[in-house]
Amino acid sequence: MLKLRPARHDDAATLLELIRELADYEKLLDQVDATGPALEQALFGPTPRVFSDVAEWSERGETRVAGFALWFYNFSTFRGRHGIYLEDLFVRPEFRGRGIGKALLANLAKRCVDEQLTRLEWAVLDWNTPAREFYESLGAQALTEWVPHRVTGAALPTLAYPETRAEQAPPRR
Repeated sequence: MLKLRPARHDDAATLLELIRELADYEKLLDQVDATGPALEQALFGPTPRVFSDVAEWSERGETRVAGFALWFYNFSTFRGRHGIYLEDLFVRPEFRGRGIGKALLANLAKRCVDEQLTRLEWAVLDWNTPAREFYESLGAQALTEWVPHRVTGAALPTLAYPETRAEQAPPRR
């Protein structure tokens, strides 16, 4: 039986495990430098700006975390309203095919409707055909005309402080 709930403080270590499992699946494990304390601060600190829902699966008296959705509010200037950006959605392989991913997405869609948000959006790797087909089966549309851009790593302090060398930029918090 499936139960969805907001993540709790004591979920931080499990969420980090799930993030690492997702990164491994996406062949990006080497890029994970998140820590349990960093997740705890982001999700449960005094001013959280990111949120997570946890999917628990109960069977034969045992309850396990089967997956999660990690999301935050974004804003559409064209629509003049907030939306939700789904940063990560992951269901452990042994729990797939039970409607858990759909339930996590439907839960966020319900939040959008209930809060009068304008949209629910996310990105998916171009090679991840099973995920793309799953999302399209739910009515999601690929935005092929939009090309994501990112500034990260050494390029970030270089952009932020062009007059100094990146090593002289203020430390990360």
